[in-house]
Amino acid sequence: MSDQLPHEKGFHISWDQIHRDSRALAWRLDGHGPLEGGAWKAVVAITRGGMAPAMIVSRELDIRHVDTISVKSYNHQEQSEPVVIKSPDMALVGDGEGVLIVDDLVDTGKTLEVVRALMPKAHFATVYAKPKGKPMVDTYITEVSQDTWIFFPWDMALQYVEPYRGTD
Repeated sequence: MSDQLPHEKGFHISWDQIHRDSRALAWRLDGHGPLEGGAWKAVVAITRGGMAPAMIVSRELDIRHVDTISVKSYNHQEQSEPVVIKSPDMALVGDGEGVLIVDDLVDTGKTLEVVRALMPKAHFATVYAKPKGKPMVDTYITEVSQDTWIFFPWDMALQYVEPYRGTD
């Protein structure tokens, strides 16, 4: 059993940081699509975490076809088997050729495995990657350790929080 509290291995991401890292992801993907001129046909965000990065990437790369796939694999901080609860327009995305799949994080890779089964020719990009899930991603920006919990800005509020230890 670890003596660490959950927040002690946390990686806190601000809105500014997710914006900078998502733009860096777009720069890394720019010109690497399979279409003429290195373009991409569409962006599919994995909801909910992939929505903000996908919006930034699609804006930076001027991709107007944006859709979502909703895969539920977490209940708060407990991970379970992933289930697709909303699919993208399959007439648009087909087998994924020319499609950029964007998520905030790959953890174990189970979510991406489910999405890859639906769109095997898609390019998978995440802003952050953990070692277990990294093989499922084609492009990512920052690797974090497997035991790190990432706190995204949409999970936090700007307010005072009592310290976990001590009263000072």
